[in-house]
Amino acid sequence: MFKRRLFTPGPTPVPESVMLRMAEPMIHHRNPEFTEILTRVNRNLQYLFQTAGPVLTLTCSGTGGVESTFVSLFSPGDTVIAVNGGKFGERWVAMPRVFGLNAVEVKVAWGSAPQPAEILAALRAHPEAKAVYLTHSETSTGAATDVRALAALIREHSQALVCVDGITAIGAHEFRFDEWGIDVCVTGSQKGLMIPPGLAFVALSARAVERVRTSTMPRFYLDLRRALAAYEKNDTPWTPAASLIIGVDAALEMIRTEGIEQVWRRHKRMATAVRAGVEALGLKLFSRDASYAVTPVWLPAGVEWKPFNALLKNTYGITVAGGQDEYTGKIFRISHLGYYDELDMVTVIAAVERSLHDCGWKCEPGAGVRAVQRSFMESAS
Repeated sequence: MFKRRLFTPGPTPVPESVMLRMAEPMIHHRNPEFTEILTRVNRNLQYLFQTAGPVLTLTCSGTGGVESTFVSLFSPGDTVIAVNGGKFGERWVAMPRVFGLNAVEVKVAWGSAPQPAEILAALRAHPEAKAVYLTHSETSTGAATDVRALAALIREHSQALVCVDGITAIGAHEFRFDEWGIDVCVTGSQKGLMIPPGLAFVALSARAVERVRTSTMPRFYLDLRRALAAYEKNDTPWTPAASLIIGVDAALEMIRTEGIEQVWRRHKRMATAVRAGVEALGLKLFSRDASYAVTPVWLPAGVEWKPFNALLKNTYGITVAGGQDEYTGKIFRISHLGYYDELDMVTVIAAVERSLHDCGWKCEPGAGVRAVQRSFMESAS
């Protein structure tokens, strides 16, 4: 017998207390009891995003949340600039084209973050751009973008909205929506918010709200005008995923109790320790601009993904994520996003070490675990 442990960057583990809340008897979403919960969720989402503006809760995935911005902020023929540095950045280039928008692609190598000069060049080439879409933490590559610096650059040189895919960043990276001049940010429920998939959260600035009101794009279910009107009454325009909202109420209270700055620091400590552990095993990190949400690692020569993954999952109970597209079978990704503590990181590195050993990879026994422990002890001191 062994305990199964999830180390994927979505879904992420759900705290036991949150699962118990979601298992309580169902309540109706149009009665005062639910309104009280949603009012508290709205307030705590503002704390999470560090904003005084609206944060809308949508019953859909994070991708649905991003789609809601494309269909609610623009009009057919508008130009948007989108950074493509991985599987999800690629999506933010393809999606607006479906709706008749002119999507200008800024392509960067997988594992890298966009540089200010690249964004500035795109803005100068397309002064008509209505928005720039950035991915704060690219899940497929583990690369993080300095959205604070790029938001300042975009604001200085254009009137374009600063739109951020924060799906694996919110709750893991420092993020200050109002202070940094962000206009739109989207995240999903199954990442740093520590609940199952099914909800998206969309934060909007005053500039973005004005765009929502003037957009002529056809939309219905993902219409942010309807969501904003309902939000003002602490309601939702459609039947919400009530159990998930009850769960996120509990999860947000956990985050608020810990303190958002401490949550950010915890994720940085987890990421640093995991990277120390894999490097102590002689493995190489994939990303050059590392996210605190997930660590992608190159598989060493002679170790094949399928047998390695089977050992991790079936012998040691550990589920990690594999590579995507051209990196399928070449890298694996360890999540430290959401409901994890220091001993979880010791556990995953111990399992990686044993699985590599079982695959024939030569490394000093215990080297990875010692490096993780040393990292935590040094950060504590």
